[in-house]
Parts: sequence; structure tokens; C-alpha cells
Amino acid sequence: MDGRVGEGCRTAGGGDSGEAQRHWHVALPPWVMSQPGHVEVAEPHLPTGAQQSATVANPASGASSDLLPHFQLEPEDVYIVKNKAVSLSCRATPATQIYFKCNGEWVHQGDHVTQHSTDRSTGLPVMEVRIEVTRQQVEKIFGLEEYWCQCVAWSSSGTTKSQKAFVRIACECLDTVRGAGLGPPSHPCASPDLRKNFEQEPTAREVSIEQGIVLPCRPPEGIPPAEVEWLRNEELVDPALDANVYVTPEHSLVLRQARLADTANYTCVAKNIVARRRSASAAITVYVNGGWSTWTQWSGCSTSCGRGWQKRSRTCTNPTPLNGGAFCEGQNVQKTACTTLCPVDGAWSEWSKWSECGAECTHWRSRECSEPAPRNGGRDCHGPELDTRNCTSELCTHAAPGAEDVALYVGLVAVAVCLVLLLLVGVLVYCRKKGGLDADVADSSILTAGFQPVSIKPSKADNPSLLTIQPDLSTTTMTYQGSLCPRQDGPAKLQLPNGHLLSPLGAGRHTLHHSSPAAEGADFVARLSTQSYFRSLPRGTNNMAYGTFNFLGGRLMIPNTGISLLIPPDAIPRGKIYEVYLTLHKQEEVRLPLAGCQTLLSPIVSCGPPGVLLTRPAILAMGHCVEASAENWSIRLKKQSCEGTWEDVLQLGAEPCTELYYCQLEAQACYVFTEQLGRFALVGESLSMAASKRLKLVLFAPAACPSLEYNIRVYCLSDTQDVLKEVIQLEKQLGGQLIGAPRVLHFKDSYHNLRLSIHDMPSSLWKSKLLASYQEIPFYHIWSGLQPFLHCTFTLERLSTSTCELACKIWVWQVEGDGQSFTVNFNIAKDTRFSDWLVPDEVGTPALVGPSAFKIPFLIRQKIISSLDPPGTRGADWRTLAQKLNLDSHLSFFASKASPTAMILNLWEARHFPNGNLSQLAAAVAEVGKQDGALFSEAEC
Repeated sequence: MDGRVGEGCRTAGGGDSGEAQRHWHVALPPWVMSQPGHVEVAEPHLPTGAQQSATVANPASGASSDLLPHFQLEPEDVYIVKNKAVSLSCRATPATQIYFKCNGEWVHQGDHVTQHSTDRSTGLPVMEVRIEVTRQQVEKIFGLEEYWCQCVAWSSSGTTKSQKAFVRIACECLDTVRGAGLGPPSHPCASPDLRKNFEQEPTAREVSIEQGIVLPCRPPEGIPPAEVEWLRNEELVDPALDANVYVTPEHSLVLRQARLADTANYTCVAKNIVARRRSASAAITVYVNGGWSTWTQWSGCSTSCGRGWQKRSRTCTNPTPLNGGAFCEGQNVQKTACTTLCPVDGAWSEWSKWSECGAECTHWRSRECSEPAPRNGGRDCHGPELDTRNCTSELCTHAAPGAEDVALYVGLVAVAVCLVLLLLVGVLVYCRKKGGLDADVADSSILTAGFQPVSIKPSKADNPSLLTIQPDLSTTTMTYQGSLCPRQDGPAKLQLPNGHLLSPLGAGRHTLHHSSPAAEGADFVARLSTQSYFRSLPRGTNNMAYGTFNFLGGRLMIPNTGISLLIPPDAIPRGKIYEVYLTLHKQEEVRLPLAGCQTLLSPIVSCGPPGVLLTRPAILAMGHCVEASAENWSIRLKKQSCEGTWEDVLQLGAEPCTELYYCQLEAQACYVFTEQLGRFALVGESLSMAASKRLKLVLFAPAACPSLEYNIRVYCLSDTQDVLKEVIQLEKQLGGQLIGAPRVLHFKDSYHNLRLSIHDMPSSLWKSKLLASYQEIPFYHIWSGLQPFLHCTFTLERLSTSTCELACKIWVWQVEGDGQSFTVNFNIAKDTRFSDWLVPDEVGTPALVGPSAFKIPFLIRQKIISSLDPPGTRGADWRTLAQKLNLDSHLSFFASKASPTAMILNLWEARHFPNGNLSQLAAAVAEVGKQDGALFSEAEC
């Protein structure tokens, strides 16, 4: 080769373009010329300012234009800021050599950084070259021309030139030079800039879910043009990671389908080498309009006889409205009239005429249960259907008793006398064998088996109100007649193994005692946990109390919950000793099924062991959250059976006097009379939309706030002491403090949600991070009562760590219902004025045994009972006492018990312990006229 390209050279556009072909001579760098195998190619002068690429083909190669170098990356214009060097890069394929030429001069080979690779799609060689340009290089040619660089790539078929890239020095230095009075700068100085104001900024919007969103952004003018990126809640939006998002060439952000997660603040950011500008943030709220669920099945008719109503309901939960979405339109409850056939009890017809006298000297008559006959579930007639009598007539002859009849009668009398004598002998023998066994002791082993016989020998040295027992550790197999859980199929025999089912009592003497949840409590719970029925009892002892009781009775209390169990005197048979427990269940531990409009109104409480024999009702006290009224509520007491199913044992307002259960419902507590211990809960079903529950609204916040963020937690609780106690314990673990007095809100069965919002914060000190105007708790989350710790959190941010005063208003209201507002004016660093609202960790003794458990002294109690139980003249008896104590609505229940006065005094003890006023009770007894009120003077503290 002679180093020149002959005719047949083509432009980069291809040989078929019809343009005149040029004859080039391209001069190679000196270090290339010195290498063998390289071709010298002539280079003509290009037109001034030409930026297009020019290529040269070697005619000797005969290769197609596809083998000419093709630039994948070309150098671009750059600015030198201060003294930082800039990099220029280019990449071409196929290429055997690439070199930079700056202002017509080749850049030395040693200043090139070269990297070789292979194109995966074509298999052709790829070469990439990078150089650096310093400020000194640019300043050398100042005044002559602009500094530019260009890439030249070689292959076996020819060469290709890249576009020119101009290197300029940013004009930030110009103001510095002029400000110093030094005249114009000594180097070329360009003028990059980025204006402050966006030509178009994104705006806040509220859009429905799955709707498309376009957020426009036109950045400020700038040299060089600004690059645009998007921030979502200050985090970079990367379309490569989220297929639902893309950015248009006009820099608009597009969300194809809005999702709940897209609710955020969006910011457009424009930047170049000079500056970085941020647009105003645009709040995008994605809301969900509510939709109705399907209708429930029609409820049963409200009456069992005659005309009533039935209803069905639906909820706005398909989906639930969110972020201000529209609530469902239309009715959520439908009612319709219904008629139930009334049961008709049967009645007897008139007796028929007497029949003729028979051969056996009897005649008879009959009647039928047909006036009317029982129907629609009515009761059958009671009494005999056939009536017979002796009769005498001429057709009936009577023979005189003979000697054979006399002998028969004498023999029968003799046999009866023998049987009586044998029975007396058996009784005497039995009494002698029982001489050393005074009583039976029932410990917690009766949970699954029965009573354990233990010898009891009272100790004179001990307190007379306590019993000292000596366990009989030599017990053998015994049987216990009766079932621990009552069944309809009658008593059953349970075979007990030798020894105790729980840990036996020690060999020494044991005194009747009471305990609190301490070391002995842990042992008691461990023993209970071995019994199958009590696997669901809490493992800890924080919400549990237990004690050992005899006929003197006693009381169990779970501190700070309002839950107690009163065991009246003589409720436990004399000679028996029971280990009794009382425990509060967390609602997530016990599954209580609720149907329709039912709601949990009280805590779930267990007392036991079940199956023990009580001769008088114990009284279980617990709080509730219902605003009770007969026209708005149907309230039932539920009890869990041994099989684990929940059964209605009592409907308030319709209590039959012969049942084992009764309930006194007061404003904030209920008192359950029960002769069978077990697991209980109070459940209500609303009969109208006016039915309401009480909610306790409580505000908590961190006691210490080292950061700028500050969280206010608003709890919406059932208004019972046990739930408030659990929340206080939880907040103590979280380091929270009360920042406002609790409020009560009446939440109605209107199917409307509960909303919470915060207002009137000083914008110069605080700002809220809540995107929507309010937060919302769905209706059924509150109404079911099965989610005890519902709350919303308001996240605030103070603008300075020195800000400690917080002033705002928090509104809590039910849509179209009751509402409450909190005016918060609080110092987050040192304010403790609401700490008095917090209940202490422990109050009182969990278990009291014997006389200490009662306000009324035992002897005075017995005198009142013996005086007021018998009917008195002019009503001066227990009925008048019930009237004086405002308990006259329960007269039918009291009258069904052996001692009505004892029931009244037991209820008084349950309601007024430990702060009951004995003077008022004494005055009521004195007014009856049967008891001297001075009997109480010795017991008044």
C-alpha cells in the first residue's frame, strides 16, 4: 500500500446515495504510523462547523460498509467547574484503533484509557476510549478558538469520525474575577445557568383507586438543560423498579393505575451542573369509595307469639371507604313484619259419666285433652286421663276377711319391722366408722375428678374463723356420684385413681388461707394447667386471683379491673373446703362467636372450678359498656360449657325465678348470681339504631421525645376498667404518658364509622404528617367489641428541638352521631399533670377469707336474716328492706330463695365493698321496724 485510498471510497451514508465520492487522506498519529500494518489515509478539509461523521473505505479490502466503525457512544459538550477535570468518552464497533484529536492535534497515546470487549449480539470487537481534559489545557488556547475534541476510529475497512465535543469553563468564576477588580478572565468562560422558577409545577389531586394520574413538570430553563427526576415522600422514583410508573419525554410523571400505596407527596427535581431546583410538593390522595356487602340472612322473628319483625343487614365494607371516599348510599338495615303462630296449651274436656259398677267393685270415668287440643308447641294437659272409684251395689258381694288374710297381714308387718331394725344397725355402724372423719376437703382436683377426703381437726390455737386441716394421704380408690358439668342425662359415676390429681398437700398442718399472684400463684396456675378444661386459662397471674374457702365464705378480686367474686357465708357446705380461682381472659385467647348484630359488652371472666357444690349463689361482679334500655337492647348472659360451646343461660328482663342464674344490671357494672361456676360474658344484640355503647377515649404520647417526630395515640376502648388497665400497662412498656383527661363517647349501632382529626396546630412550630384530612376506624371493628386496643396515631413534626409546647385540638366523632373534642395544651418535656388519672399497679388484696371479706359482721348478719325472713305484719319484712335499698324490682328472684334477706345482703356486699356505708344500711333496717340499727355501731369504722 502507498498510504492513499483510491477511487471507490464511499461516504458513511453508503455507496448508493448518488453523492460524489470523495478521495480522503487521513493522517495517523505518529505512534500509529510507526506500527507495521497500518494504512495512511488522506484527510480533506471538512466544512467549517460540520458535526456529521465522515468515514473512509479502503478499496483494497473490498469489505462492505457494515464493517466500517460505528460509534455506540460519542463525546458530548461538557463544562469545567472550578478546577475539576472533565472526562470525554467514545465507544465504537468494529474498531481496531480509536484516538482523540483535540483542536486538530492528536492526543498522546499515553493519555488514553482503553477498554476492549465483544458485542454479544454480533460478536464484533468493541473498543472504548476515555481521556481527561484539564482547565490548563483549555486556557492555553484562550482567544484563538473554542476547545473541542473528536474521536477517530479505525477498522480494516476504513475510518469514522465522531461529532465534536466542546469543552468550556463555567462562568461561576467570572463574577469572582470581576468582583476582585482583576479585569476579564484569562480563559474561555461559558455561561451555564438554571433559573429558579419552574415553568409548570405538579398540583395536588384526589383520585379514585385504579384511576390514571399525570403529574406535569416543566423545569426551569438552563444551560445546559436540566435533568429531571421525581421524588415520592423524599424517595427517588425509579420507573425501572415499578412498572406502574413512567416519565414522559416532557418530564411528566405518569401513574398508570392509582394504588393506595401511591398516596404520597410528589416533588419534581431539576438539576444541572450549576444548581438543583425543587418544585412545590403535590399531595396525591388515592381514595376508595365504599361498596355494599351482600345482605345477611333474615333474622328470626322478634316475637314467639303474634306479630313481630325480622331484619337483615349489610355493611359498607365491599370495599370499606378509605381516605375520604364516599360512604355507601342507601339503607344498611331492612326490616319486615312477621307473624308467628302462638302456642296453644291443651285443656281437659268435661269428665264422662261414671261407668257401671264392675265385678271388682270399681267404676270409672274419663276425659280428653281436647278443649282445646295442644298445638303450635303448646303444653299438654297435666293430670290423669282416667279416674276410678270403689262402688257398692247389689251386683258386688263382699266376703268377710278370713284367717288366711289375717296371717298375710301379720307376715307383712313382721318383715317391715325386721327391715327397720337392720337399717338402724347399719346407721350405727356407719356413724362409728365416721367418728374419725369430720369433713371432706375439695381442692382443685375436683376440676376433673371429684372431692378428695381429708381429715380435718380444728386447732384451738389458730384463729377460730380459719380451719386447720390434716391431709389424708392414704386415700384409696373412691367414686364421686354426679357429673362436674351438669348434663341432662342424669348423674354419672367417675372412678378416681389413688392419691391426688394435683400436687398433694404436705405432710404437715395446712391452714385455710388466701393468696395473691406471687410465688404461690405461680404454683397454683401450674397445677391448674394440668387439667384439661383449663388449658385455656392465662399462664400468668397478673389477671388472676385465688384462695381457699370454707363455709364462712370470702371474696376474690382482680385489682384495677372492677371484677370480683363474692362467696357468701354458707354458700360452701359445712365441712367442705374449696380452692376457688377468678381470672380475666384476653379476648384474643378465647373465641366467643358473635352472630348478626351481637356485640361483646363485658370482659370474659372465668371462676371455678366448675362443678363444685354451692348451696347459695355466688355473685360475680364485672363492668360493662352498654347504655341499657329494654326497647333498644336484648342482653344475654353467656356461659361456656365443658365441651367449649357458648350457651345462653339468661336473658335479662325475662328471668325465670327457678333458674340457676340471675343478673342485676346497673349503669356501669353487672352482678351475676350463679350457683354454678364457669366462664361468663355479657353479650347484647341491638334492636334499633338508637342502641349505643360507651367508648372510652384516651390520649397517650411519648414521655420523652429526643427526635423531631412526636406521635399522639388516640385509643378508642370499651368503657370497662379491665381494658383501660391493659392499655395503661401497654403504654408503660412503650414509655407513653397520658396527655389529656379521658372522655366518654356514645357509639351507636348506625353502621357509621368513627373518624378522628387534628386541628389548630401552630404552623410555625408544628406540622402534621397526615396526608388526609382525617383518619377512620371501621364500624364493625368497634361494634364487635373483640378488638380491645383500637387506636389511631397522629404523627407530628416539630420544626425545632427546642419546641416543647404543644397546643392543638383533636376531634373524635361518629358520622351522623356523637362526638368529643380534646383541647391539648401540653409541655412534652415536663408536663405530668394527668398522671393522677393512671391507676396504680396494684390496689387492695386479691383474696379475702372469712369475716374480713364482708362489711356486715357475721353475727349481726344472722340476726337481720332471722328477723326479716319470716313474713311480717304490714309488710315489715325483707320486702320493705329491698324497697328501701332500691332492689324491689328483684322481689320475685329473692322470694325464690330459701333466705331472701341473705340474697339482699349479699348483693349489698357485692355492690358496696369496700366503701359501703353501714350507717345507711342500718338506717334502712331500722326503718323496717324489725331490727335495731344500733347493731351496726360496733362494726362501723
